[in-house]
Amino acid sequence: MTTQMRAEIDQIPTAVDLLLTTDAQQITRTASALRARDPAFLISIARGSSDHVATYLKYASELLLGIPVASVGPSIASVYDRPLRLAKSGALAVSQSGQSPDIVAAAEMARQGGALTLALTNDPASPLAAASDHTLALHAGPERAVAATKTFVNSAVAGLWLLAEWADDTALRGAIRALPETLEAATRQDWPDLQRALSDHHSLYCLGRGPAYAMACEAALKFKETCQIHAEAYSSAEVLHGPVSIVAPGFPVLALAVADEAEPIIAQTADQIAAKGAAVFITSTKSKAHALPAPRTGHPLTDPIALITSFYAMVEATARSRGIDPDAPRHLSKVTETT
Repeated sequence: MTTQMRAEIDQIPTAVDLLLTTDAQQITRTASALRARDPAFLISIARGSSDHVATYLKYASELLLGIPVASVGPSIASVYDRPLRLAKSGALAVSQSGQSPDIVAAAEMARQGGALTLALTNDPASPLAAASDHTLALHAGPERAVAATKTFVNSAVAGLWLLAEWADDTALRGAIRALPETLEAATRQDWPDLQRALSDHHSLYCLGRGPAYAMACEAALKFKETCQIHAEAYSSAEVLHGPVSIVAPGFPVLALAVADEAEPIIAQTADQIAAKGAAVFITSTKSKAHALPAPRTGHPLTDPIALITSFYAMVEATARSRGIDPDAPRHLSKVTETT
């Protein structure tokens, strides 16, 4: 039986293609507005998977543009009702539904504080869109599975596309336009060796560095959401500062690496942890650990998007192998509204 989650994973290439062929004018207008504002910094407003998109875009902004990005707790606005001084800044709010009251309140606060506010949402008629100066619609189509997959990918692509236009980066724009074909291949990589290694375990680490660290955070969340596996995400630099102490023989570790300056560093950490007896799987051939096949995109900032697509295929299959319906994770609903 094909789950709703698997069907939506298979829709990722088409959803990305629709985004790329539909929203060019809005991306261009929003990039022009950012250039005109010339913000000294950006803030991000998000929770859950959307916050992992924001983390990914933080690294992309800092690497591409030298513009720092800080995550702001939505509760500053929704619970504590405090203003922030945000003149000369931009605010990026990410929410697939655009419905959560705390995200909307924080976007409203940011605009009142002087920020140029941008929303990434799958519902351009949502309260979040109404609270923002510019809205980038995701064009992902309906997403019925509780665990976000195609909306996560389209959020990441839309945000990266905006940064590429802002930076006027021709190479990155080309890599983004080529994504649908690579993502088609990525949906067919479900990493069966990692699935088997997880069969007798209820805990693991997910590692990354830079933009790939954001995908490690998303991977850890999806293990918890869909498989009821306790997973923690760490930068490959941080895992050696304490967390490595609980590694025992056979302890599973997933290291997400892309073709950037951090790849050999992540590979070195993977080797160190494998030497302690862990079962380490890495999306790189630069390590002695078990290499997972990972389609490369020709650009280090688009590689993480292909990685998370293959991960989604793997985690959906892992959930089913454990007798869990990934479409109906316990205690969760599709839209989480927090205050």
